[in-house]
Amino acid sequence: MAAAVRVLPPSPNWYCSRCSDTSGDGRLFGFAARHRISVLDVSTATPTFHGELIGHTERIAAFAFCPHREHSALCASGSDDGSVRLWDAAGLALRGEHGLHQNAITALHWSPLVKDLIVSGDEKGVIVCYWHSRNDSQQFFPEPRIIFCLTCSPHHENLVAVGYKDGMVVIIDISRKKEVLHRLRGHDDEIHCLAWCPVPGEGRLPVWQDELQEGDVPNGELKQDTATKKSCYLASGSKDQTIRIWSCTRGRSVMTLKLPPTKRRGGAVDPAVKERIWLTVHWPCGRPTEIVSSSFGGELLHWDLTQPGKRKWTLLGSSEGQNHSRIVFNLCSLKHQDKELLLSISMDRDVKCWDLSSLDCSWTMPSLGGFVYSLAFSPVDPGCLAIGVGDSMIRVWNTLSVNNIYDVKTYWQSIKSKVTALAWHPTKEGCLAFGTDDGKVGIFDTLSSSAKNKPPQISSTYHKRTVYTLAWGPPTSPLSSGEEGEHPSVTLYSCAGEGIVFQHNPWKLSGEANDINKTIRDTNSIKHKLPARTELSWKPDGKLLALGNEDGSIEIFQAPSLKLLCTIQQHHKLINAIRWHHEHGSDPELSYLIASGSVNAIIYVHNLKSVIESTSESPLTITEPFRTLAGHTAKVTSLSWSPHHEGRLVSACYDGTAQVWDVMKEEPLCNYRGHQGRLLCVQWSPVDSDSIYTGADDFSVHKWLISKQEHTRPPQGKKSIELEKKRSIQPKVKAKKKKKPVGKSPAKQDLSDAMNGDESMKDTLLEENGVSDHEGEKEAQEAELPDKDSMAVSKDTSLSAYDYSSFSSSKHFVTQKATPVKKDPPKEKPGWYKRKPRSLLPFSTSMDHRSKDELHQDCLRLATYHNEDVSPDLQNRIHLGLFTDRASLHNMIDVEGKYHLENGHPELFQQLMLWKGDMKGVLQAAAERGELTDQLVAMSPMVGYQAWVWTVEAFAKQLCFQEQYVKALLKVNNFYREAIVIAKARLRPEDPILKDLYTSWAALLEKDGHYSMAAKCYLGASSPYDAVKVLAKKGDAASLKTAAELALISGEEELSASLSFRCAQEMLLSRNWVGAQEVLQQQKTLFGQRLVFCLNELLCKCLSERNPCNRRSPVPPCYHSWELNRDASFFDMVIEVWQKELGMDTTEKATCAWDQLRSTEHPPSTSNTHPKQVLFYISHDLTLAALSYQAAAWDEAVKSILGAVARSYDAGNFTLMQEICNIFLPEGCENLRDKLDSTNCQSVDACRSLEGFVAYGLLYDLWWNPPRDSPAVQKAGLDPVLCPTEQTALECKTESDSETNSVSLADRHSKLNGCKVLLSEAIAALQSTQRDIAEVQKTLADMIHQHQQQRNNLQESTNGNTHENNVQQSSENESDEPRSDSSPINKDEVKETITLPELTKRLLEAKQKLAEFPDSLKVFPFPDVLECCLVLLHIGAQCPPQLHEQALDLLRKHGSADIYEKAVRKFLT
Repeated sequence: MAAAVRVLPPSPNWYCSRCSDTSGDGRLFGFAARHRISVLDVSTATPTFHGELIGHTERIAAFAFCPHREHSALCASGSDDGSVRLWDAAGLALRGEHGLHQNAITALHWSPLVKDLIVSGDEKGVIVCYWHSRNDSQQFFPEPRIIFCLTCSPHHENLVAVGYKDGMVVIIDISRKKEVLHRLRGHDDEIHCLAWCPVPGEGRLPVWQDELQEGDVPNGELKQDTATKKSCYLASGSKDQTIRIWSCTRGRSVMTLKLPPTKRRGGAVDPAVKERIWLTVHWPCGRPTEIVSSSFGGELLHWDLTQPGKRKWTLLGSSEGQNHSRIVFNLCSLKHQDKELLLSISMDRDVKCWDLSSLDCSWTMPSLGGFVYSLAFSPVDPGCLAIGVGDSMIRVWNTLSVNNIYDVKTYWQSIKSKVTALAWHPTKEGCLAFGTDDGKVGIFDTLSSSAKNKPPQISSTYHKRTVYTLAWGPPTSPLSSGEEGEHPSVTLYSCAGEGIVFQHNPWKLSGEANDINKTIRDTNSIKHKLPARTELSWKPDGKLLALGNEDGSIEIFQAPSLKLLCTIQQHHKLINAIRWHHEHGSDPELSYLIASGSVNAIIYVHNLKSVIESTSESPLTITEPFRTLAGHTAKVTSLSWSPHHEGRLVSACYDGTAQVWDVMKEEPLCNYRGHQGRLLCVQWSPVDSDSIYTGADDFSVHKWLISKQEHTRPPQGKKSIELEKKRSIQPKVKAKKKKKPVGKSPAKQDLSDAMNGDESMKDTLLEENGVSDHEGEKEAQEAELPDKDSMAVSKDTSLSAYDYSSFSSSKHFVTQKATPVKKDPPKEKPGWYKRKPRSLLPFSTSMDHRSKDELHQDCLRLATYHNEDVSPDLQNRIHLGLFTDRASLHNMIDVEGKYHLENGHPELFQQLMLWKGDMKGVLQAAAERGELTDQLVAMSPMVGYQAWVWTVEAFAKQLCFQEQYVKALLKVNNFYREAIVIAKARLRPEDPILKDLYTSWAALLEKDGHYSMAAKCYLGASSPYDAVKVLAKKGDAASLKTAAELALISGEEELSASLSFRCAQEMLLSRNWVGAQEVLQQQKTLFGQRLVFCLNELLCKCLSERNPCNRRSPVPPCYHSWELNRDASFFDMVIEVWQKELGMDTTEKATCAWDQLRSTEHPPSTSNTHPKQVLFYISHDLTLAALSYQAAAWDEAVKSILGAVARSYDAGNFTLMQEICNIFLPEGCENLRDKLDSTNCQSVDACRSLEGFVAYGLLYDLWWNPPRDSPAVQKAGLDPVLCPTEQTALECKTESDSETNSVSLADRHSKLNGCKVLLSEAIAALQSTQRDIAEVQKTLADMIHQHQQQRNNLQESTNGNTHENNVQQSSENESDEPRSDSSPINKDEVKETITLPELTKRLLEAKQKLAEFPDSLKVFPFPDVLECCLVLLHIGAQCPPQLHEQALDLLRKHGSADIYEKAVRKFLT
């Protein structure tokens, strides 16, 4: 937790007599927050977050520090789970625990006189004294009442005062078991707090001494010294609005203080306010005549007990806004720099520190009472961070404030629900839009002078579900106009749980918001069902809108018409976050990057530049990511690009961590693990490149520094947050079942202000009722939100899984009843309640529970039927009558009815005949069998009068033979199958009710994961497009194959092709090339991909034969049994297979395939790209090369082969690069060069680059395979002078078992001379310039980083908490100095400090130099020239002298870079 620089902690628990305390040395302040304890360091002028004590499984109701200075870090806590735990607060460690209580603990105190004594009380009235050093305990049961508070005497080690719910105060002596010294009666209601006078004796004040002499002593006569020395006064605060001072010697009240009606309350106490009262008292140390207490509305009162008259109090907080705004629960004292301070916690969720000498507030620490759902930095005021919290409030944190680092304003007016989304206006300062859990969208003006009291504007259009995302963007038509028909420059877009995006006019929020789906349908002529929207993001320039969908797709629209440009089919699971890259970078291409995160843990980044610049009229489909960021183990909830860097991204995840990525390198840079829950939102600081803010379901916001994190990547395996939560909340339901709703139940009066700790209770109930084990799969498992019972679209399980602000007591007990009840069923009907209702359509139901393959076949038959109107197969598929015409349905009903009669269920047969409409036949059959019912008789008039008379007579006769008639009715929800049968049998085929039934059933089936049945329903509703989408949702090869076939039958050819390609790629991963070709051959538009898959198969086969692997693969490859011409070159063999097996027998087909493949661009490969993916991309390049080879287009062939070789080089697969060169260019590049057009400069440059890579592979081959008669060459892999690139190549080479035979020295010389192409002076100069630019940029980045660290250290020191750190640093520096003297001089230390202008000048010069190089050198990649020089020099005497000299010359000229300097020194000295 120390990794966090600043934290807004969770709120202290409410309605507890003592759940906060300060340590004996005055350094730490701890308070209970739900089932954890937050610890603050309050030793400086500004509080800092120290950490959390975690271990309890339920709400903590009591907490106290050890008051003895030698053990000041020790503390104890008591919880509703019945345990008392001992902690080391400084080290944040558990020291011990006991479970002697059988009920929830309500009060606890550490004895001020006995160092190891902890006294605790529970809700049943049991008091436990526990001596932790000797592990001894003793129990008392003075009263069978609910304990509200207790406190140990500071003057007598055996006295403990106990306050009860009914107003009684009891003083017990724990030295003699069960002895009650006094029962103090006087209060009429709950005792909220007890406080002993800090000074012993009762004779100090004359006013009290007089009162003491008035009456008799209840327990007999007392000597004067007993009264003045042994005894002391006790103060009690009660819900009856009075404070009483009690004499312990007399056992009676000696003074009563009644709370005054403060001015802010208008002179009268409202009855509702009276219910909300919590009266806590504190007796300051060394001040026997002064008491501090809480009051009605959050005011604190300072009482002077010596003051005559009624007004004995003074209000704390002289200026406006210093006081708490709601009732105060706890007060505890703190000494700091000879000042006596007072710390208070309140229902307003602020922790305040008061100076008792001036009665003013010293500082305020805000806290959070719910999940942190949203973070948003203002683009106009960059330091202004808005925080959306589940406690129905918005915080606006001025993170740049110097005087108060926790400068937070709170907005709560008219919100009344969890704040789940926030968005600042892009240009108007202080304009903040918010969205809530109940579907509300509004706008706050945070800049107005009266903003804190000014309610927000609320949109008149509410969402039906939780608002997930808000975004400001350009208006799209139609938009409700403002005054005089004008439109605002930007409008507000909101996306919510029902899957709809609304556009709100900020000038006219009272007008109706527009559903943008209508515009999308009209512009793009879409007739099928649109996917449910779950996320939206506008490109910063306002030209493009990205919509994330529930099915995992992302659609890109062009403003303002919302024309669909492309669809990204990558995630296949619900989209949680979409973010566009910023536009102020040096590389304009980066602004086209869009990052997305979903329920599956992978983050994809796509480059949409080619899509946006495309002239295609029809929308494109993207299935390949530009970059893939893998490492998280749970769903990704939020993303944020760094505004300070290019291509740097941070992600928040349910695995409990935040991860910083270098997107271009696909590398994880830093991982933050400081939160104790699932992360829900993240924002990169707009003013500090090293700072990131994260919010989580642990009720906290953390600001942390990237440079101070020790982890670089997410933890391997899940952090088991879900399991921990489920495990921690299991006992809670049981405990609450046992308990009656008692205890601190002022909460019952206003459960919207429920105990802060009770939020976890809602977690339990919601997670245990209807939540699937699949972690966060929102498309099927979002039953956690109470309002998401019938909607498959839900954005985030956390949105109401743990918040409680709308939780009511009635709801609580209803949920409890939903859990299994331990009542025995009636004995006369054992098991009756478990019997399932008999199905009316058993045959068709059973047919819908067959294997997945058979269900897929049903979908295809239905699609064929609906498109061709004939299907002979349906004659044998009776159950499909449910989804076809009425005649087939009647046929199905007849079969089902016959089945019921054969199985002895005539009543079900009658029911089916009634649905069919054959009522007369039903009446006749029932009369014959003596099975007429009152229901049948009641319906008989529908047939006619004569039929009714005849039925009544028959029924009368039947009753004569029956003594009794029993009828059982079963009421079961969701009888969609039966409802469809009735509707289809009785209504017109075009009736909208029928379609509604189909789609409703499909939505339910889809939510439950029954995708095949859902597809059949969509087909029945004549929505084949939706059927295809739902089938493809599972994403496995079988489902994708069926979905593709279904789309083809339905005429959705483009969709079918996209799904077929996805299916083929899935099969490729399992090495099933036969299945992949079967899927692709159905699509004419994928003929080019068939060629790619064919070449990929032959290449894989060839590579496995050249490099046989002893390790058996878990998935054996499935190759075609093609006849291969092994004597021909690889290209000729491939083309022969294409012509014979794939039918590429004409030039037109080859040209068409070339055009198809040319339009497909794959992202560049990196070392993180999966090897099978790299091989597939290479196969794509080589297929283009083979097609060009066949058409004798040598210029294009060279570029494509170079692309394949360079891709394997970029992916770090040296062996694969060598194999490709050997397979496709066994004779080198000479023949290829002769066939090129010498006037085409580009192809000549490409050929030179390709020759370079071939020579590069040959060079390493010669080095690692010396002649047999030569002495062993020292392997440079062991030589420390090699550069990193060289080391990587050598490692790859050592792993592969090269089969190259040693050759004669003459051959080696000729081959080495062939490597002369690598020693290019021009390319060496170009690469040297590029290295210089990279080095300057790195130095600049280091300078910025160093500056930030210095600034952070300065900021920490100004906060006053680095006195010890400075001492420690100085000592470290002193110890470092002699060490540096004795060590070798580091070159970096010798270098003079470079100034920023000098660096900028260097960078400018290097870029100008780079611009002077011809473009032909920059277009195509080339191996590192200096690396090749080093390898040649390592070969030694075998290297020809001319090459040796040339390599040395290049190293002298260009070997000044740091990575080569050490290696160069070895050869040049």
